[in-house]
Amino acid sequence: MERDRSFYIVAFTHRNMSVSDIGLLHIDAASQKERLSIVQDYFSIDEFMFLSTCNRVEFSLVCSEEVNAMFLANFCKLLYPNMNNDQVSMFAEQAEIYKDQDAISHILAVASSIDSMVVGEREIITQVRAAYETSKKNGLTGDYIRLVVRHTIETAKRVYTETSIATKPVSVVSLAYHKLRDMNIPLDARILIIGAGVTNTNMARFLKKHGFKNFTVFNRTLSKAEQLASDLNGKAFSLKSIAEFNEGFDIIIACTGADTHIITTEIYERLLAGESTKKVVIDIALPQDLHPEVLDKYPVTHISVDLLQKVSNENLKSRSQEIQHVEEILSEARYEFEQIEKIRAVELAMRGVPEKVKEIKSTAMNVVFKNDIQKLDNESKEVLDKIIGYMEKKYMSVPMLMAKEIMLKNQ
Repeated sequence: MERDRSFYIVAFTHRNMSVSDIGLLHIDAASQKERLSIVQDYFSIDEFMFLSTCNRVEFSLVCSEEVNAMFLANFCKLLYPNMNNDQVSMFAEQAEIYKDQDAISHILAVASSIDSMVVGEREIITQVRAAYETSKKNGLTGDYIRLVVRHTIETAKRVYTETSIATKPVSVVSLAYHKLRDMNIPLDARILIIGAGVTNTNMARFLKKHGFKNFTVFNRTLSKAEQLASDLNGKAFSLKSIAEFNEGFDIIIACTGADTHIITTEIYERLLAGESTKKVVIDIALPQDLHPEVLDKYPVTHISVDLLQKVSNENLKSRSQEIQHVEEILSEARYEFEQIEKIRAVELAMRGVPEKVKEIKSTAMNVVFKNDIQKLDNESKEVLDKIIGYMEKKYMSVPMLMAKEIMLKNQ
């Protein structure tokens, strides 16, 4: 990292605030490019990555400005214009701020799941990769975050391969399923799937695998609902039509990326279709898809992210023996990344070498030795071209290799 720039991670996680508060920081995928680009330009952030999961929101930044509580207050005001002053102050003061090597340590721990709500949760590695790909597509990231994420993914894969941290993994999906299983729900229960994203898709397929067979899928994009419904042998509707659905249900599984509550009391009343029996709602969205008033007005067994977080605390105990092994791998990975940074610095410093070599070659061939070369026959010119081409490649690669060797020897 260049001296005038630093790598920061600003984290809002289940450790320092409630998942409902974290949900206020969620940014719909369709809005991310516009909103994050405005912030990036305003604060002159060189590189930017946004990660949002069911229990954390994190911003990775490469910038020259010091990231502190004052910076975050202005950051939140611009990125979340609907926040009131109390909310801005809360987020600015409670954020976890990591810088440079501490930030590297943090993202390694996150992707390796030991910083997760559910230790051993493999899904986080996919979420980190997807966050990077989205930020890259939106034109927010650059070379440094690319190196960080690539090394992070490689390290996480090693963790899951060489340790038992993910043995019998208890993901949000499986936690929710186990809660459902303990209720002895009949396999022909009518299940409404609201949202066809990764989490709900995994949940629905998990349920199908265990014998459930009556699915109706709602999604903002109808084609995605139809795709999932086809896999489940169920029915598909657009999310807009949920207010008109009147076929009844036994279970709702909701996980959309909406910024507001999808299931209001009016919609829930319509979905009941006149039934008064107690229903099950698995709401693993942030912010929650189920309006809190529904729980006050109707008999509901509510399985929320907050509830799953309490269950997950037991998983931490059962997996604690593996954490030491994981931390040993992460310690090696931190050292390896220091070497990656140094090597990349050499590469960037010497990226002008190939152009200089080409300039020297051109001057030699077209100016200094032009007349001598013109006197050569075609066969000799061909041999000379091969010799010059060979030397050109070596002059490009050898200085780089020598610089790397010197750097590594002098550590």
